[in-house]
Amino acid sequence: MALAVGAVAASPAWAGPSDALHVYGGLGYSYDDNLFRLSDEAPGYDSQRSDSSRQSVVGVLFDKTYSRQRIQAQGKLSKVAFSHFKQLDYDGKDFQGTWNWQLANHLEGSLGATYAQTLAPYTDFQSRERNLRVQRRQFGDAAWRMHPSWRVRGAASRDKYTYELSAQRYNDRTEDALEAGVDYLPRSGSTAGLVVRRLSGKYLNERILGGVLRDDDYEQDELKARIVWRATPTTTVQTLAGYARRKNAQSGPRDVSGFNGRVTASFNPRQKLRLNSAVWREFSAIENYFYTFSLNRGASAGASWDASAKVRVDANMSLEQRSYEGRLLDNSPEDLSDTLRQASVGASWSPLQTVQFSTSFIHQERSGAQFLGNGSFKANTVSVNANAQF
Repeated sequence: MALAVGAVAASPAWAGPSDALHVYGGLGYSYDDNLFRLSDEAPGYDSQRSDSSRQSVVGVLFDKTYSRQRIQAQGKLSKVAFSHFKQLDYDGKDFQGTWNWQLANHLEGSLGATYAQTLAPYTDFQSRERNLRVQRRQFGDAAWRMHPSWRVRGAASRDKYTYELSAQRYNDRTEDALEAGVDYLPRSGSTAGLVVRRLSGKYLNERILGGVLRDDDYEQDELKARIVWRATPTTTVQTLAGYARRKNAQSGPRDVSGFNGRVTASFNPRQKLRLNSAVWREFSAIENYFYTFSLNRGASAGASWDASAKVRVDANMSLEQRSYEGRLLDNSPEDLSDTLRQASVGASWSPLQTVQFSTSFIHQERSGAQFLGNGSFKANTVSVNANAQF
């Protein structure tokens, strides 16, 4: 459900005039036949599982380069109103700003921040109440080209998640990441390097289980290879993968370690056709009361086709299995897992350079994890929207 609403409120995909500052607006409609991701056996709230929503969005875009400094900014406000479950009506917010800087010929980097307020997905908990999630992010990175074939890098970021619903505030947390690395830059345009990274997670509100306050903070250390391989003029493979170890502050969820990473590939056999794929094995936080994180294994594939100068068609599919590693209760299943399948197809038509109409269909299907409450479910979402830029 959150994916469909987000797709309608997203920034326009087409490019407008070359001026630095633009204003845009849009209207959209979406229908979801299982809004709360209820299990197949659940009758639904008010004996209803589906709902439709109307969305309106207004925003500004700014993109300008001053000498070697590029400033990019976006501000977007959206209003979402549901037809039946009116308690979910909300105002969305999305702000982004990035300064891509360069000093002399050898030192460059970026500095920025983002803020996003949207409706959190109902995939991993049961409720009919509104649950807005706010994500704040600050980041910065720098790279020094110390030699024509060598570059050193450093980066730092902080992500903060907060939830409106009191029953979900045990998920409020910050995630701080520090990394350093070195890259080899051959003349072929490919890169190969190593990255050392530490991720520190701190939960802002301690949860209570069995009358005991829990400390769910954790640290994750990683040593990974970073490779960008320009295999052919039309094929690029990117890899960020290696070893990761996740250590928890309090006993309960077991410490885990092992291979962790993601590989993506893009293939553009023709100018109008673009293909992409990815595989991953990663630790990830989950929004559940009895488990803090999962080990996710997945794969995805997608295609984008410019059917004409004004029409584009997109299709994507993904498969992900989550194994729940962060078990907090001794009587919880040790081998709990679920599988989420998703497929989507969409089309956009731009009759003018500054006007776009689009539609999309998304199918989600999950199996397993009956212990979590939602269990297995199916959901279909259809959306139609229109955007204009000025």
